Amino acid sequence: MNICVFCSASEIAEKYTKPAAEFAKLLGEHGHTLVWGGSDKGIMKVIASGVQDAGGKIVGISVEFLKEHTRRNADEMIIAKTLGERREAMLERADAIVAMVGGIGTLDEVTEVLELKKHGVHKKPIVILSTGSFYEGLKQQLEKMEKEGFLRSAKIPLPLDELIYFADTPKDAMRYIEAHGN
Repeated sequence: MNICVFCSASEIAEKYTKPAAEFAKLLGEHGHTLVWGGSDKGIMKVIASGVQDAGGKIVGISVEFLKEHTRRNADEMIIAKTLGERREAMLERADAIVAMVGGIGTLDEVTEVLELKKHGVHKKPIVILSTGSFYEGLKQQLEKMEKEGFLRSAKIPLPLDELIYFADTPKDAMRYIEAHGN
């Protein structure tokens, strides 16, 4: 299965990188392919290295203005012209999506794939790996949106728990993906 991971290219604390490395190891050991933003920095580097160390393949999809930061030994590297094209290519290649800790770019990627799933454009599982309750605020906001009717779609009404899954551990995230992915 191709698993797309949205995450940060920032250098951050071990409390975030350690679970990312654990998830990467599981991804590689279970024979999956990583589809990620292509960077060789921050959590993106941790994930790519962990998957390769565990024998998995990695497919990077970067963007023109960040190409100098791409991982040189990726199995495949695609350079998109814009962030929009990059997100589209990542979603197209993915069988499942996982969001790890990140900033505005990660949040942008997650909200777009959620919106597309809400409207029936795709049915891929979306998992938020909420290391250290990092995404608790997002979870609460989405619950409020659902309660007040903002997550309805004219095409396919999906309850929040079918739209997205919040995992507390890398093992829980992998379990959910393998149970709900292609």
